[in-house]
Amino acid sequence: MEVFQLIISGVSQGCVYGLIALGFVLIYKATEMVNFAQGDIMMLGAYVGITFISIWDWPFWWALPATIGVMALVGVVLERLLLRPMIGEPHFAVLMLTIGLGFVLRAIAGAIWGNEPRALPTPYVGEVLELGSAVIGYENIAIIAGTAVLCLCMWLFFRFSRLGIAMQAASQNQLAAFYVGIPVKRMYSLVWALSAAIAGVAGILTAPVSLVDPLIGFVGIKAFAAAIVGGFGSMPGAIIGGLLIGLVEQFAGLYLPPGFSDMSAYVLLLVMLLVRPQGLFATMQKKKV
Repeated sequence: MEVFQLIISGVSQGCVYGLIALGFVLIYKATEMVNFAQGDIMMLGAYVGITFISIWDWPFWWALPATIGVMALVGVVLERLLLRPMIGEPHFAVLMLTIGLGFVLRAIAGAIWGNEPRALPTPYVGEVLELGSAVIGYENIAIIAGTAVLCLCMWLFFRFSRLGIAMQAASQNQLAAFYVGIPVKRMYSLVWALSAAIAGVAGILTAPVSLVDPLIGFVGIKAFAAAIVGGFGSMPGAIIGGLLIGLVEQFAGLYLPPGFSDMSAYVLLLVMLLVRPQGLFATMQKKKV
């Protein structure tokens, strides 16, 4: 039963990594930019949820869609004001811009909400499910279930909706998409909105498990490793990479000496780069325009 609990904990933590990694992949596939502020956008989403629930006293099921909407708007604003002018600039310049954006978001969060850790109350916080001798927190179940529902919605969106198909077309061949009438720049904004909304969901899901502070966004480093392990261009790979890192962390914490749990994600990353540099699900494509 101890192993079963470790698996549940690892899967739930891996789902958080996977959702953040999904944001990395979405933005990269559409714009060939790497957004190193993705973890800090997740942190901002958690604070927006805290504002709605703890400060404004909104019901949780109202606060959740409101947080998603606010974060989607944040994604659009960031893309229009900061990232769109960087199209065509060297990748290093874009990378430094997103790193700087992370510092700015952390400073803004500290100035508005303070640097003390905050908790996010939810209807299921503190509840547990007992399966024999295994005790599973509802918070972990909510993370796993929420990730599964979100992934299903994403698959349906990209598979059957005209907007989702247009976003895929714009990410695969920008020039051809433009010639057939797809507004490519608008697709960029929508991708950033979707990425920020997913980060907001990740923030809401993870906040009941770990207290929220401005530094929680550094989890994005492990999510970036998850994106590389899964294949930096594959959306299923982002989720699977996150699950692998979450599971490895849990079992390393049990069976290896103290301190190895935190570094296990980077060890897995190094092994993957040595054995299969393209990741588990390599769908990287050459630039076509």
